[in-house]
Amino acid sequence: MRRILFVTSMIVALPLGAQQPARWLATWAPSPFAAPPKPPPDSVDRVPTYVNRTVRQIMRTTLGGDRLRIRFTNEYGERPLVIGAAHVAIRDTGAAIRAGTDKAITFSGRTSVTLRRGAVIVSDPIDMLVPSLTDIAISMWVKDTIRATTRHALGLQTNYVSSAGDFTAATSMHTDTTIRQWLWLAGVDVVNARATGVIVAIGNSITDGAASSADSNSRWPDVLARRLLASKEPAKAVVNAGIAGNGVLSPITGPSALARFDRDVLMQPGVTHVIVLEGINDLGRGTASPDPRDNVTADDVIFGYQQLIGRAHDRGLVIFGTTLTPMANMTRPVTAAVDAKRRAVNEWIRTSGAFDGVIDFEAATRDPSQPDRFLPAYDSGDHLHPSDAGYKAMGEYIDLTLFRRTMSKRQR
Repeated sequence: MRRILFVTSMIVALPLGAQQPARWLATWAPSPFAAPPKPPPDSVDRVPTYVNRTVRQIMRTTLGGDRLRIRFTNEYGERPLVIGAAHVAIRDTGAAIRAGTDKAITFSGRTSVTLRRGAVIVSDPIDMLVPSLTDIAISMWVKDTIRATTRHALGLQTNYVSSAGDFTAATSMHTDTTIRQWLWLAGVDVVNARATGVIVAIGNSITDGAASSADSNSRWPDVLARRLLASKEPAKAVVNAGIAGNGVLSPITGPSALARFDRDVLMQPGVTHVIVLEGINDLGRGTASPDPRDNVTADDVIFGYQQLIGRAHDRGLVIFGTTLTPMANMTRPVTAAVDAKRRAVNEWIRTSGAFDGVIDFEAATRDPSQPDRFLPAYDSGDHLHPSDAGYKAMGEYIDLTLFRRTMSKRQR
């Protein structure tokens, strides 16, 4: 008995002197996907090629911290990505960074790194005070020739490409061109002792912010992040995992939600809650395709939701479903049958009890006199995507007390 007591005391005593490992939380992530192999020259999907250029990219934190790390990716690369140098700083205005905030990014102590095709790497931790809702600038010197095939196309954020050379540490950078994509970035994580988790919003263009104003952070997850920070609710980050054109079931644009759920949701550091806004593209796809296999039913989309719910619950996450927003008079043809499927999906979301909670975005944005259409002030003009005011209404409609829930229905 004496030996057993001695061993037990040693087991208890060892952790008392050990330093607790940092708890990383994702504060921003862009959901990268592959560029098309040969887009038309005038396409928004044009794929730039860089050599000996500094790419300075801007992103806004949703939660601050006193340490951060950067995740880089060459997941869809055609060749190795050589980062000759990389720095992070607080952004001032335009391509300029705030003096005194610049930090070199290292990788296991190295100042340069090569990402092989398909690789994801994580930087060393950086001691840096980063406030919430603050623009940071990540500067990469792209040393060797490479096409930017790993990217998030709808950045809605002006990013900057230099003339030839390494300007990663430059306070002011001469800009050769600008882009509104995020390239080779997988995420930014912070350490924040006060934070209680991360909310990941997975969706399509309506989560990605299509038709919202560029450089304004007007997407509905942006609105949610600002509200959470201003509230007395426990601190949480909000990660936008939207991809414009995305589907639940099929790889319409980017991997489907079913295919990317592990990478974009379950593997986000610190994730505790999930919001799902997907399905419109699945339901509408059959109207533009001669292949009957593309004719997705409401039950097909519901099956996809059930899969996502089960996988989230397996990880102990709380998952919320949102109703699909109005679309009856959108600019490309939508049949009455497609809108009937949308309404059937919404009825299931509201009444099935399968999700841990429901956010009724249809109710938040519809015209009371024509419920299958947006309220005019909330319509961007294409009758599918909200305006800035519509995104604001969506973000403000969300009940913040939902995120107090720490157990899914399976755990209760």
